[in-house]
Amino acid sequence: MLRLFGQTSRSALRKQSCSIPIATNSQSHFHSHSCSIHTHSFENGKTDNKQLVRTYNSLNCDTPFNVCFLRHGQSTWNRDNRFIGWTDTPLTEDGVLEARVAGQMLQKSGILFDEVHTSMLRRSIRTCNLVLMEMGQEYIPVNKTWRLNERNYGELVGKNKKEVVKQFGQDQVKRWRRSYDQPPPPMSDDHKYHPRRDPRYRLMLDDIPKSESLKCTMQRSSVYWDEVLVPAIEDGKTLLIVGHENNLRSILMRLEDIPEEDIINLSLPRAVPLAYRLDANLKPLPRPDGKLDEATGFLRGTWLGGDQAVAEILDRDHKQVYDTTITQNLETDETRDQWKNWMSIAVGEPSPEQKAKTLRGHCRAQETPSNTDQYDNLIQKRASG
Repeated sequence: MLRLFGQTSRSALRKQSCSIPIATNSQSHFHSHSCSIHTHSFENGKTDNKQLVRTYNSLNCDTPFNVCFLRHGQSTWNRDNRFIGWTDTPLTEDGVLEARVAGQMLQKSGILFDEVHTSMLRRSIRTCNLVLMEMGQEYIPVNKTWRLNERNYGELVGKNKKEVVKQFGQDQVKRWRRSYDQPPPPMSDDHKYHPRRDPRYRLMLDDIPKSESLKCTMQRSSVYWDEVLVPAIEDGKTLLIVGHENNLRSILMRLEDIPEEDIINLSLPRAVPLAYRLDANLKPLPRPDGKLDEATGFLRGTWLGGDQAVAEILDRDHKQVYDTTITQNLETDETRDQWKNWMSIAVGEPSPEQKAKTLRGHCRAQETPSNTDQYDNLIQKRASG
């Protein structure tokens, strides 16, 4: 059985050294002492003061946040409205810009991270790198794991989402994309984009799923949360988790105790940081306004881009997939160009280092997985042997 989120902190027995103010917009600095967060939890209408003690020499002593979730920037298949899954699509130029904007949001918030955790997919890894460059935090550890990969969309991978809606109907596609326990049709072994063709998974061929529901995705993400992320947070580290929409939905479902029948209505935008304050049991503390977020209606985290902006992004994303009366691609239309021009001015020119990395990334970018005929032959030999 999976461990529940609400557990007694191992570090709760340790002594505090300093307290953390509730909010700041100034740049944080390193503190060579441990910190504690004064928190309040509510049970049976009563307020119970608790503390999440930081015994780690955290960089983040100037904000009350413990963990921040961030979905990657736009990839080539996001732009083309295709099901992606484990396919290793690169960021577009707009995706690079989205990641840089997210990094500047975080930099201006005053949050500093001790560790970053992300997936094995480069759209997420690249987003992570760009964010840290904008924050000036390239020096912190970045941990990569397949357990934070996007869900495998099975036989839908590579298909245009709106075309699939026309074929199977809006309700069925929404259940495949957002329901708790209904996976898409399984991927065939000879599928063009099967992850087994990718050498990064060569040591786990038997563990590659052919299709995943959110329930399946939660099973693997929960292992990483329980065994890696929870101990780090309990020790006082502030974490940035850069991932994918369904993987992050699986974590937030547990964190926020969202019922199985309601999770179908939770969607997440690209590249907008979602910051959480946690109590001593690693449960979300209320937002300063005491309400759930207005963008989704489910979350107690703080959208650093603002609820209204997130709501507008989610509305556009919904129309991009489900509204078959809209024929233009909302990821590439004129309004998107206006946004790009405005944000380019807002964030400024990338540094020479960023430009060099962007150029190298475009040179390597492929629309298919990073596989070779030689590797395919090796996999076939293993399978037959």
